[in-house]
Amino acid sequence: MKKIVLLTALSVCALFGCQTKNASKEIKKTTPPNIILIYTDDLGYGDVSANGATEIQTPNIDRLANEGTRFTNGYATSATCTPSRYALLTGVYPWRNQDAKILPGTAPLIINTAQMTIAKMLKTKGYYTGIVGKWHLGLGSGNVNWNETVKPGPNEVGFDYSYILAATQDRVPTVYIENGNVVNLDPNDPIEVNYQTNFEGEPTGLDNPELTTMKWHHGHNNSIVNGIPRIGFMKGGEKAKWSDVDMADHFLKGAQDYVKKHKNEPFFLLYTMQQPHVPRTPHPRFEGKSGMGPRGDVILEADWCIGEFMKTLEEEGLLENTLIVFSSDNGPVLNDGYFDDADVKIGNHKPAGELRGGKYSLFEAATKVPFFTYWKGKIKPSVSNALVSQLDLLSSLAKLVDSDIRVDDSQELLDVLLGNSKVGRKELIVEASSRTAFKQGDWVLIPPYNGPAKNDQVNIELGNSLEYQLYNLKEDIGQQNNLAKENLNKVKEMVAAFEKIRGTEYSKTEKLELK
Repeated sequence: MKKIVLLTALSVCALFGCQTKNASKEIKKTTPPNIILIYTDDLGYGDVSANGATEIQTPNIDRLANEGTRFTNGYATSATCTPSRYALLTGVYPWRNQDAKILPGTAPLIINTAQMTIAKMLKTKGYYTGIVGKWHLGLGSGNVNWNETVKPGPNEVGFDYSYILAATQDRVPTVYIENGNVVNLDPNDPIEVNYQTNFEGEPTGLDNPELTTMKWHHGHNNSIVNGIPRIGFMKGGEKAKWSDVDMADHFLKGAQDYVKKHKNEPFFLLYTMQQPHVPRTPHPRFEGKSGMGPRGDVILEADWCIGEFMKTLEEEGLLENTLIVFSSDNGPVLNDGYFDDADVKIGNHKPAGELRGGKYSLFEAATKVPFFTYWKGKIKPSVSNALVSQLDLLSSLAKLVDSDIRVDDSQELLDVLLGNSKVGRKELIVEASSRTAFKQGDWVLIPPYNGPAKNDQVNIELGNSLEYQLYNLKEDIGQQNNLAKENLNKVKEMVAAFEKIRGTEYSKTEKLELK
């Protein structure tokens, strides 16, 4: 009798044990993946060794590219930062929002708080959402008081947690903001910011060059912080001001702490790095390491940060259930406002690779950027020629997490991003300071625009011409042969398709701002 009871008990235990084990497998299988977007600032297509760079090595970025899907036709929407960031988060073409242009540090939030964003969409599926790094999409509603909680901001458009710099490293206010509050603010030393008028008695790069350790070339001659002249005027907040050379380490730690804290729940992290945007201030550990001056040094620094971040994900057991998307907000620029030898020490390095143009331009180098997807064990190493845009992330990630939310401009290309399909977009509009161009298959059409063909201050061709420009990128990646005159029917066909999306008001442009 005892034997029968024992056998029955063992059978029941075995049965329930088996069910528990299977249930555990099922839970693991259906656990939503973590999602991390790593977004660099002004990193060119040719700045990464996985994309062919030979004068600089980026082994940690290369790991994402070579062990995931490396896109050879991955695009930002815009040639400058704010518009690209707007499109990335909202899935909406930035030219649809007249405020989506390079913003001063005092600009109001340009994302409507009722608007859908990647973060909002993921919150509906139970994700904890965070951003660490550069923001540059505006804060508040105008006339910001930096000594109180600043809102609306990231926390009002879907982020549970935000640790940001308001605009860019070269703009005031030069402070970190956590969930709307300036970090380390001394209430007895309130912050004042103005982009038109200096505060009495405050030194500037223009009037006090002897106080600067980095010399300005154009545009950056207002308030001096840490020896660096900035854009805009600032007074107060001494204890809250950041250390430029420690910024990369600071944001890295923020990203590491975030994933450690939220590793037991589905999380989304937008890790927006400041490199290699100006001012380029590598930590002393990286100073002089590239041989290309500070720009090369901060690229090496950014690559190291990504390597350290990946180590953290690995140590926390997160890599097998985390999708990582790596890209840049726009293409490269060498001299972007400071004398930092970027253009002098460039040597044989080609930040844009074989592409024409750069930041601010309508040519390819402005918006064709490093674009890689990585998911250990899920994405097989591959190279894809499919046309994809950062615009498509919202709808594609929605499909990944089984959300039915979609945004019209954002195409659902999840299979493409995961390397399971090579069929990407058929067409895409790219933007540069209110001017737009149209990509369709192997072709790109640049409509006629007034303005200089080249900006001499940054030494970049802008793509302006009084005639239509038509290039076949499959045969002419460097855009040297304008085929418009001998392909009038193709031009007509593409203009019609372009205007169907863009409308007919695209010839109205705004003055280029080098900021």
